[in-house]
Amino acid sequence: MNKDQVEGKLKDIGGKIQEEVGDLIDSPEQEAKGLQKQAEGKLQGKVGDLKEAVHIATK
Repeated sequence: MNKDQVEGKLKDIGGKIQEEVGDLIDSPEQEAKGLQKQAEGKLQGKVGDLKEAVHIATK
């Protein structure tokens, strides 16, 4: 597991929490920010997966 995979997962989890808090306090802005953070986290995780695959393939 590399840095991008870990950071991506943390962003995804943080985004889920932010989305839920936004829902609880009835804040569409916070919900949207949480969804955006989740998307960024998932993308960063995929970049990490790709880096990991390239690293393994070049061994």
